[in-house]
Amino acid sequence: MAAFRLAVRPLSNSRFYSTATSTRLASVAAQAATATETKTTAAPALSAAALHASGPLRNDWTREEIQAIFDSPFMDLMFYGAKVHRDNFNAREVQQCTLLSIKTGGCTEDCKYCPQSSRYDTAVKAQKMLDTGAVLEAAQRAKEAGSTRFCMGAAWRDLAGRKSNFNKIVSYVKAIRGMGMEVCCTLGMLNETQAKQLKEAGLTAYNHNLDTSREFYPKIISTRTYDERLETIGHAQDAGISVCSGGIIGLGEQEEDRVGLLHTLSTLPKHPESVPVNALLAVPGTPLEKQTPVSVFDMVRMIATARIIMPRSMVRLSAGRVRFSVAEQAMCFMAGANSIFTGDKLLTTPNNEFTDDQKMFEILGLVPKPPNFEQGSDSPDQPDYSGIKIKANVPTSA
Repeated sequence: MAAFRLAVRPLSNSRFYSTATSTRLASVAAQAATATETKTTAAPALSAAALHASGPLRNDWTREEIQAIFDSPFMDLMFYGAKVHRDNFNAREVQQCTLLSIKTGGCTEDCKYCPQSSRYDTAVKAQKMLDTGAVLEAAQRAKEAGSTRFCMGAAWRDLAGRKSNFNKIVSYVKAIRGMGMEVCCTLGMLNETQAKQLKEAGLTAYNHNLDTSREFYPKIISTRTYDERLETIGHAQDAGISVCSGGIIGLGEQEEDRVGLLHTLSTLPKHPESVPVNALLAVPGTPLEKQTPVSVFDMVRMIATARIIMPRSMVRLSAGRVRFSVAEQAMCFMAGANSIFTGDKLLTTPNNEFTDDQKMFEILGLVPKPPNFEQGSDSPDQPDYSGIKIKANVPTSA
């Protein structure tokens, strides 16, 4: 019976092949040949990240060029960020910095992300400036824990009327530099005279973040203008101090604002010595307390773009790192980050435990970066921005 059914109703596979005409087979073969020819002859488009990964050092970037790099396919952007990093640094070395709040709270400014503003009802209360013993002991502990840069922050708009406190800070700078550490301060706006005094005391770097793009800035801060921030950066550089300047993502800005921030930084007369990339840690009581945290992919995109357009700057994986796993932080280091803050607190917000960072360094094969005292905008070894600009129609995707 089975044999009879097969004889009457042949197998379906036999029927399929038996009905394929020679004309149809020829058509299919022609289509396959055309597709193969197209794949082999069409050159893949270069992403903007690939195009600019080996270009000259520049400070004449256009916003459109940076946007194109920022918009490159993620894996391409990460790869070329890593390439530029390795072309300019020992990729295993990561700078360890410690940040201490020497004057906490009571700030008169209205930065919407900051719990130290006196305008918001947060858990941070105004305190007097720390005394000499507390500051120097903290610096010594930081050095013993492996930090090579000690940063002091004060919640002030500027230094007007703070001559006594400023003189104390100058003495702190001298003492900490004497410990064999790089020294950084963030004290609000500086005038030319104050910048020169800090330089003479041995200050390595001055931190003054731009926070975000010029366009989005008024939605975050109204008590200090964007140009006032740029003026302070100029005073520090003119005095021969290295500048540390970056921003915060996750404030409610658009991607165009992140590109705008990077454009401003990368077109300064001299690139910042270090560029901190912060992810907002929303603090209860501040106007931004309900902001959604940014993803590690947002951080990597920002870090890799900064690395490509400012290849000789330190790129710091800064505030917000506490939310990222070791694997996620590894992505940031791979993309071009080579500096972190160590210690369990960044001014008033939480940070990774020192022991956790030690374990991470061991897992990832990272080593501490030695201090660099031969830096500053008056250093004889200055970057040359005279390279020929790359001119090309840059695609926004590969």
